[in-house]
Amino acid sequence: MSRTNKVITIIVLAVLIGSGAWYFFASSHTMSMTADMHHGGADQGSSEQRNVLYWHDPMVPGQRFDKPGPSPFMDMQLVPVYADDSDASEGVSISAQTQQNLGIRTTVVRMGEISKDAVVQGNVVWNEHAIDVISARATGFIERLYVRAAMETVKQGQALAEIYVPDWIAVQEEYLLTRELGGEIGQQLKSGAKQRMRVAGMTDSQIAEVVRDGKIHARVTIRAPRSGVLSELNVRAGETVSLGMPLFRISGLNPIWLDANVPESLMSSLHLGDSVEVTTVARGNKRYSGKVALLPPEIDQVTRAQRVRIEVANPRDELLPGMFASLVIKQNSVADALLVPTEAIITTGSRKIVFSVNDDGKFNPHTITAGLESDTETEVLSGLSAGQKVVTSGQFLVDSEASLKGVMSRMRESAP
Repeated sequence: MSRTNKVITIIVLAVLIGSGAWYFFASSHTMSMTADMHHGGADQGSSEQRNVLYWHDPMVPGQRFDKPGPSPFMDMQLVPVYADDSDASEGVSISAQTQQNLGIRTTVVRMGEISKDAVVQGNVVWNEHAIDVISARATGFIERLYVRAAMETVKQGQALAEIYVPDWIAVQEEYLLTRELGGEIGQQLKSGAKQRMRVAGMTDSQIAEVVRDGKIHARVTIRAPRSGVLSELNVRAGETVSLGMPLFRISGLNPIWLDANVPESLMSSLHLGDSVEVTTVARGNKRYSGKVALLPPEIDQVTRAQRVRIEVANPRDELLPGMFASLVIKQNSVADALLVPTEAIITTGSRKIVFSVNDDGKFNPHTITAGLESDTETEVLSGLSAGQKVVTSGQFLVDSEASLKGVMSRMRESAP
C-alpha cells in the first residue's frame, strides 16, 4: 500500500471513531435527562400529596417562607416543612441507635433538700478579743524572768517574772503597825493603810496576803492571765521598770479569727451567726466549725468584696495566724425542693432550657425557672414536675436537632 493510501485510511478511521463517541454521549445524555424528568415529576407528585405548611432554611429555622426558592441566608434551596411532622408538642424523635452513638443519658427529676454553699478563701489572723497586755503596777526591778523570748507558748497562771517593788515596803509597814489598834480610830487607820496599798499598785489579793501573813511582801510574781502565745516581751532580767510600762503581750489562740473577702453578689445571703466550715491544707484538709462574727459596713472599692470575720473554735491550737483556709459558708437551705442535675440545664441568654423524654421516646424542651444551685444540682421553681425524665448528657445535640426541625422556634413563639 502506498503512503498516500495509508494516510487516507487513518483519517477515515478517526472520523468513524469520533462519530461513534459523539452518538454514544448524546444518547446517554438524553436518557439521563429523561430519567431526571421522571424523577422530578415523582418528587413533585409526592410533595403535592403531602400538605406543605411553609419552607425554611435548616440553618435558620426560625425564618419562614410561603413558597420555595433559593435561601437568602445560605447557598441552598429552601426545605419544605410538612403538616404531618411539624407538631411541636410531639417533640423530637431520635432513633435508639443515634441516641447510643450520641451518648444520651437521662435521669429522673426528684424532690429533695438543697443548700447553697459559698466557698471563699481566707486567712487566719489573731483574735483581737483575746489579747492581754501586762503592765507594771509600780516602779521596781526584774529579779527573775521565767520566759526568755517572744512567741513562746504560755499557759494560764504560768509565772512570767518576779518583780521587787521597794515602794510597797513603806505602805505595808504602815498597815502592820495599825493592825493591832482597836476601836473606831484603829479601824479608820487600817482602812486608810489598805487604801494607800491600793494606790501603790497592789491588788486586792496581794493586800489580803499581807493581812493574812502579817508580814511584808515586797516581791510580786507576774502570771499569765490566759493561755496563748507571748507575742511581745519588752523586759529582761535585772531591768528597772516604771509605773505603767508594758511588760508582756499575750495573744490567745482559742477561739481564733479568720478573715475572708466575700464577693458582693453573696452579701445578701450572709447573716451574723451563720455557720461556716473551715478547711486548711496545712492540717490535711481537716474540718473546723465556726460562725460569722462580724459583717463590717464597708465594701472594698477595688475588689467589690466585703471582709467577713469568722470565729472558729481552736482548742488544740492547730490553726495558726497566717495560714490560708477555705471557708464554706452554709446558707439557707430548702428542705422540699424540685431538683435536676445542673449539667442538664442549657443556658441561652436569659432563658434556661431542659429537655425531657416522653414515654414514646420523644424529646421536648422546657423553659424553667431556677432557684438555689449546689455543686451538682439545681432547684427548679417552675417548668418541670417530679418524676419526669430529663436529658443529662448529649442535650446540646438534642437541642441542635430540635433547632433544625423548628421545635425550638415554635417553643419561643408559644412562650408568653
